[in-house]
Amino acid sequence: MVDVDEFIEEATEEIADEIGDANAIIALSGGVDSSVAAALAYRAIGDRLTPVYVDTGLMRKGETEGIRETFSFMDSLRIVEAQDRFLDALSGVTDPEEKRHAIGEGFIREFEREARDADADYLVQGTIYPDRIESEGNIKSHHNVGGLPDVIDFEGIVEPVRDLYKDEVRQVARALDLEEVVSERMPFPGPGLAVRILGEVTEEKLDVAREACHVVEEEVEEHDPWQAFAAVIGKATGVKGDNRVHGWVVAVRSVESRDGMTARAQNLPWETLQRIQSRITGENDNVARVVYDVTHKPPATIEYE
Repeated sequence: MVDVDEFIEEATEEIADEIGDANAIIALSGGVDSSVAAALAYRAIGDRLTPVYVDTGLMRKGETEGIRETFSFMDSLRIVEAQDRFLDALSGVTDPEEKRHAIGEGFIREFEREARDADADYLVQGTIYPDRIESEGNIKSHHNVGGLPDVIDFEGIVEPVRDLYKDEVRQVARALDLEEVVSERMPFPGPGLAVRILGEVTEEKLDVAREACHVVEEEVEEHDPWQAFAAVIGKATGVKGDNRVHGWVVAVRSVESRDGMTARAQNLPWETLQRIQSRITGENDNVARVVYDVTHKPPATIEYE
């Protein structure tokens, strides 16, 4: 485990040395990784840091509103409405790696525009160690590592938590006195709901995934999973009322893990699973059935794409 106090001191000094007298923006998602990176960078360079949250349209239910509330103390917070640009970039894209690269490039271009407005030369990111391992090992490209375009208009990218695992980042968050809603928050992928949708990303699939993920997070909270969510994986025949429907199949995933490098499917009570399927199918006319994913990591990854 990391020596938290020593890490905070060293990371703050490293950020200050790397950025010098320049300005920087921080890619803020609201998750624990980027929030810790933001807190460390603010300690290092103060008001020369501009936090930027990009609403890609691929976010959890209520995410943007939550960001505004949680980070309202940051006067320089910028919220970028980029939903249409990201959906356009994903139109017709079905390959998982192509999705991740399209999203990675989209993020960088948004940050480049914001950096020009803020006269910033550096981008701070909340990349953690498992992100780097999975990208470098060709398991999957993370939008902030392997998904980055070759040409980037920044003098440097600063990654203060790049050598930490998720549980270590949480320790740092607690030491920095970040709110519990941030420090203990369930992981959410950088590419958002796009990697919880098999095939092309459409507004209809996004609506289904967003609402289903919300249901799953609510229903499994008492079982304290490391990560839990729903994914739209295809279509199947179902019956609603007296009518045949050809609706979406939603897969529910809930896992236990320490660092996300390996994970075990959680043994959820049958009653919990039944509440989940009842809510998801009952609250969305376009969902025909709900299945539960019992696959561990390995052989599966936690996310679907």
